Amino acid sequence: MSIRLDTYNNSWYNPGGSAFKRLLWYFVNAVFFQTAYFPFNGLKVTLLRLFGCYVGKGVVVKPSVNIKYPWLLTIGDYSWIGEKVWIDNLAQVDIGAHCCLSQGAFLLCGNHDYTKSTFDLMVKPIVLQNSVWVGAKSIVAPGTVMEEGAMLAAGSLGSGILQAFTIYQGNPALEVKKRVVGS
Repeated sequence: MSIRLDTYNNSWYNPGGSAFKRLLWYFVNAVFFQTAYFPFNGLKVTLLRLFGCYVGKGVVVKPSVNIKYPWLLTIGDYSWIGEKVWIDNLAQVDIGAHCCLSQGAFLLCGNHDYTKSTFDLMVKPIVLQNSVWVGAKSIVAPGTVMEEGAMLAAGSLGSGILQAFTIYQGNPALEVKKRVVGS
């Protein structure tokens, strides 16, 4: 059996927003977010809000960030989106308050069904509860829930439910130890 990309059909998928809105966001994202030469956080937050993203107070969006669809994104108070973070949110992504997405982290909501010859698109939301830390160059897979205070170590692949105040590491990420947060 071979993969039949000629029969591939994801017409069921609708990310929301008009075609014009998606096109306009494509250029806004390229000019103001993906570039390393635009460090002005306040304008980025304003642009995200204009495109339908809920952004809490004190949020920091560093340079070279790529966001697929801001209207499918919420970011809680005082969260930090580091350099080269890619939020490929084909489905809803909810980032709680006081979260840190370190440099190069990748939040991935879509995948393909490799068991079908049509290689169908599959999308699932991602939830990062409050005080979550996603380490540098980590990947958060479709359907993942990181409970409050969970931590995904640098370079790891997190999927499923990552339990509260627990540190995960590796590919696939496994529990390493409990996260103890002092005052």
